[in-house]
Amino acid sequence: MAENAGLENHRIKSFKNKGRDVETMRRHRNEVTVELRKNKRDEHLLKKRNVPQEESLEDSDVDSDFKGQNVTLDAILQNATSDNAVVQLSAVQAARKLLSSDRNPPIDDLIKCGILPILVKCLERDDNPSLQFEAAWALTNIASGTSAQTQAVVKSNAVPLFLRLLHSPHQNVCEQAVWALGNIIGDGPQCRDYVISLGVVKPLLSFINPSIPITFLRNVTWVIVNLCRNKDPPPPMETVQEILVDTVWALSYLTDGGNEQIQMVIDSGVVPFLVPLLSHQEVKVQEAVWFLSNITAGNQQQVQAVIDAGLIPMIIHQLAKGDFGTQKEAAWAISNLTISGRKDQVEYLVQQNVIPPFCNLLSVKDSQVVQVVLDGLKNILIMAGEEASTIAEIIEECGGLEKIENLQQHENEDIYKLAFEIIDQYFSGDDIDEDPSLIPEATQGGTFNFDPSSNLQTKEFKF
Repeated sequence: MAENAGLENHRIKSFKNKGRDVETMRRHRNEVTVELRKNKRDEHLLKKRNVPQEESLEDSDVDSDFKGQNVTLDAILQNATSDNAVVQLSAVQAARKLLSSDRNPPIDDLIKCGILPILVKCLERDDNPSLQFEAAWALTNIASGTSAQTQAVVKSNAVPLFLRLLHSPHQNVCEQAVWALGNIIGDGPQCRDYVISLGVVKPLLSFINPSIPITFLRNVTWVIVNLCRNKDPPPPMETVQEILVDTVWALSYLTDGGNEQIQMVIDSGVVPFLVPLLSHQEVKVQEAVWFLSNITAGNQQQVQAVIDAGLIPMIIHQLAKGDFGTQKEAAWAISNLTISGRKDQVEYLVQQNVIPPFCNLLSVKDSQVVQVVLDGLKNILIMAGEEASTIAEIIEECGGLEKIENLQQHENEDIYKLAFEIIDQYFSGDDIDEDPSLIPEATQGGTFNFDPSSNLQTKEFKF
């Protein structure tokens, strides 16, 4: 056990950017915990998967023939083409171990002796996923070298096979293919555009889901970053748009998993980056608003993250001006906030003039949207407590009351009952302040202050 612990401590990954920025993270594989190195030289981003010189005694038996002896490159090359599956796998593993060495891995020597076409051929072996994995690992480390070494991997026609392996049923094979593609994409704009042209974006983003291991997710994220770097020339705009939209869609899917996953996404620091996306003229923003609606369904701290990022006015803008799909997601985001948020957070919504565009959606044909808006309005009224009459006044002045009255005739039972309840409790003609029985018990005693002499745009509310 102590030996294994020492081995794990030895296997760390360091990232270096021209000798300046250094960060560490850990990666664990079923066979070994490995070392990852990413070096950036000029425009090149190099990434290598390493193991220490000493291998665990529990390493796979299939390479036992190579233990205890110095293996020549000629022997590796000869055995890598063997018809004996055990011998072939042992040879490819031996090549992989040489390439994973910290001390002067013989990348050029292996390339010169003709290993590349053999390793690429191994990528086709769907009947032997272990061989595919080892070959992909070896090629990943070759592609982590100089630009010339990376180009050698590309010229060996490995890229289409790596893309094919993204659909492998074996997760370790998929992840290794992602890693290899990250190295190739990071070599520069030419390689990046070549991989994009072969259709890497959609299968890559398909890996972002709640079941993906965090180490795999880090690799996918790293490759996405590589897709968007190299400003000269920049990646095609349609590719950037696709990456943006699909990435936000994937984040939306992740945040469907509950508050813990919502917090993980928030902790990643991605929320503030939605600000330019929500005002982007060329990128569809519906997915971004859906993502935000998941966050506003979280806890109060998660709601505050959306507020602090300055996203509420932008959500309200989409509620008023977006296409219907975006308006629908914005309605969910607002309604969720009225359920999850504190009084001061709901107060902030009202201060941002959410009620008029919210009420405008009461006349749409989509019953789900209408019910979401009614629920949100009722929650705001409840939260206002003794000052609910102020909210009722705003609803009436923007035409919302007439729409709610019309909804009492709606064919949907839940909608017409909810419309009746709102009118009965808040628009009955009685002074709510004089009849506390009309206020839900949980909200009595609230302080919802405003200046009655100001108009709807300038009223200040303090719950």
